[in-house]
Amino acid sequence: MKRLLFVWAVSFLAFGCSKPQVGTKEDAGPEKRKDGTVEMGLEAQKRVDMRFAPVAVSQLTEYLNVTGTVQPIDSKVGQVRPLARGRLQEVLVQVGDRVQSGQPLARFDNIEAGELASQYESARAELQRLKVQAAAISKQVERNRRLSEIGAVPTKDYEISLSEQQALAESIKSQESVLAGIAARLRRFGLNEASPQPAAATVIRAPFSGVVTKVQASPGEVVDPERVLFTIADISRVWVQAEVYERDLGRLQLGHTAFITVDTYPGEKFLGRVTYVGDFLEPQTRTVRVRCEVPNADHRLKLDMFVSVRLPTKFSRKAIAVPTGAIQQIEGKNVVFVRRSDEKFEARTVQVGKVVDGETEIAAGLAQGEPIVVQGAFHLKSIVMGGKLGEE
Repeated sequence: MKRLLFVWAVSFLAFGCSKPQVGTKEDAGPEKRKDGTVEMGLEAQKRVDMRFAPVAVSQLTEYLNVTGTVQPIDSKVGQVRPLARGRLQEVLVQVGDRVQSGQPLARFDNIEAGELASQYESARAELQRLKVQAAAISKQVERNRRLSEIGAVPTKDYEISLSEQQALAESIKSQESVLAGIAARLRRFGLNEASPQPAAATVIRAPFSGVVTKVQASPGEVVDPERVLFTIADISRVWVQAEVYERDLGRLQLGHTAFITVDTYPGEKFLGRVTYVGDFLEPQTRTVRVRCEVPNADHRLKLDMFVSVRLPTKFSRKAIAVPTGAIQQIEGKNVVFVRRSDEKFEARTVQVGKVVDGETEIAAGLAQGEPIVVQGAFHLKSIVMGGKLGEE
């Protein structure tokens, strides 16, 4: 009896499992058809976030991605020295300070200015003495001329006095030249002839606007014109210096626009122009220095900041291109899925060319305007590959 009940239970289960199921096409899920196309329902497409776009012609420009640093432009870096020997009284700026043209950087007791003021006073007094002497001898010359005309004195006396007058005129001219030279040196210190005596301190001023990058001055130090006290860099325009491997040098394009990005400002790009490719190879790294000149009016790029640089290369042409993610590998072939209807897709074999910035050139296999799958193509590939495995 127990054996009969067991056989009956097994027969009932077999009959229940063999009952056909009824469902919709979308419930059945994606499938591969015998004509080589792939079908996927709209709900399934939505679940995998499948996206489409028409095939288009793009301007493909290849860039070389390298790293670099921000540096000041050589011609915009100035070293500030004192104009004369003196003792520093006060240093008014520090490294990193932004300064404007003419802004005071330091004050110092100008020893040379005091000496020049004394020389100027002495030279002016000497000039005055010579002029007084010239006035007296002028009268003597005139008197000797009249006396010689009436024979009261020898003509020789008149000629001697005339020679003395001419010599004195030359001395006056020479002294005026000396005085002008001293006055010019005083003007370099901000003094003038009317009031040559120096003030309590001479001010050292910034020659142009920029950032103080180096300070080599302390109050109390005695300095001279050979001593560099401050270094100032104008960073309204900067260099981005990148290191490029020698194998890539032949691809670079001078004079074109480079794109610079920094971690500090994610999503932003700074534009620069490639202005220089170095002539010397770094033996340790086998790289060459490449410079890009970049506007930096807002000073957002800081000196020595690390940056990423996209340098333009000589490759640039118009071609049919698709997102690289739209291309799938099936049995060693490059395949793009062309949308034939809302739910039907054709696996199209294509020939690919250059890959530039996430886009792949299509040499053959697609026509402009054809709708293709640009996101979610991997799911269609899975259907194709699953069908082939099923056949095997």
